[in-house]
Amino acid sequence: MADTRTTTPPDADSAQRPVLRPGRAADPVPVEAQTAALGADLPTADDTSADPGQEKSQPAANKQPGENDDIEQTLADSRQRKLRLMLRQCDRVLLMDFDLLAMSGWPDNFTLATARRSRDLWMFSALVAAVVFLSGLSGFVPAWIAGTGFGAFVIILLLGIPVVRQIYTSKPSYLDLVIRRQRMLRDARKHVAHLEGKDGLIWQCARMEEFNAALRSSRFSHLISLSESTVLPRYLVRREHVRLYLIYLLEAEKAYSRVQQAFFDGNQNAIDHGWREVVAEPEPRA
Repeated sequence: MADTRTTTPPDADSAQRPVLRPGRAADPVPVEAQTAALGADLPTADDTSADPGQEKSQPAANKQPGENDDIEQTLADSRQRKLRLMLRQCDRVLLMDFDLLAMSGWPDNFTLATARRSRDLWMFSALVAAVVFLSGLSGFVPAWIAGTGFGAFVIILLLGIPVVRQIYTSKPSYLDLVIRRQRMLRDARKHVAHLEGKDGLIWQCARMEEFNAALRSSRFSHLISLSESTVLPRYLVRREHVRLYLIYLLEAEKAYSRVQQAFFDGNQNAIDHGWREVVAEPEPRA
């Protein structure tokens, strides 16, 4: 009985696959050039272990740092423009006169009430002296009492004159205190009108709220809306309104200094990276 042996047929692909052998060069090549070419063509151990798909992603990876640098430059340029706009629109906050808006010499209510009491006492004394004098003319009281009343009436009237009153007392009168209040309020409103200008000030400073959260307070919302309408100075009719405006300016001044520091830091960062388009240049002088 013959042994039946199964033989595996040769693979068609392996039979048809050509055997590649190095051919002869057309021109003689120097030995050093052949060595460099062979070294460049032969794959290394790191190359053989790498994934073929990874080789295709290497050019994209090489381009990624440059693209990231362009994106960072664009973002830095946009931020510097935004900070420069904030500084330009809110630079008038540096012209604030603290003493003028604080109104530190404002007469308090106690001083005003004391002066009002003194004024009422002066008017009452003058009225009593005038009644006594008129009673003497009608014959209800003796003549000497009427004369005394007349003299007292004249003296009391003289004490009401500011020049004479300064001789015996240094306290201001009620009228002086009222005039001082009105003058201080008028000066404060003029200063606010100077700061606000034609376009308004604090509503433009509201853009710096990311550098100072206090600017987001709801108590400033009415002032901001009035400033945006350029009618803010005429509505500051009380001292509380001016003090609230002063508080907002102080908070805006803090935010302005932080924006200025952030702008300088961004400018220095642009100089370090060599971004000439981002670096702020000084304005030409006239």
